[in-house]
Order: sequence, then structure tokens, then C-alpha cells
Amino acid sequence: MSVTTVRLQAEVEQHLEAIASRMHRSKGWVINQALSEYIEKQQLEQERWKQTLEAMESAAQGKVVDASEVHGWLKSWGTENEQDAPRSGK
Repeated sequence: MSVTTVRLQAEVEQHLEAIASRMHRSKGWVINQALSEYIEKQQLEQERWKQTLEAMESAAQGKVVDASEVHGWLKSWGTENEQDAPRSGK
């Protein structure tokens, strides 16, 4: 494990100390938890952005599904004749 120094605003430090005390944990533990959650969130957002760009590129290439096919598929949900998701013809 490495050590990193961080300058905290006084108000942030007070909240951090209160949280750590309430949880009976060290400030370092609370900071590690918070940063881990933040990093996970950032990675998820980056993956979603990548998927969005890929979807936009796919649509620009004409790889789309007609709305009527999508509506038919949605209407089939929960019925005995539930359809597979429609796929683009390209």
C-alpha cells in the first residue's frame, strides 16, 4: 500500500473525522472507500460513454432496426409468443 498526501478543506476534514468516528474506522479507511467508489463510478461512466459512441457510429452506418419491429417485439413481452429482440439487417 502506498501513502499519498492530500490537503483537505477544514469543513471536509471535519466531516471526514465525524464519519470515521461514527463508523469506528480510520480516516484512511473512509478515504479509501470513498475513492474506490468514485473510481468505480468513473469507470462505469467511461464504459457507458464508449458504448454510446459505438451506438452512434453503428447508427451512422445504417445499422438500425425499424421502429415497427421494436414495437412488435415489445408488445410480445409476457405473452406465449414472446419474440426475440429484433436485429439490424446489416
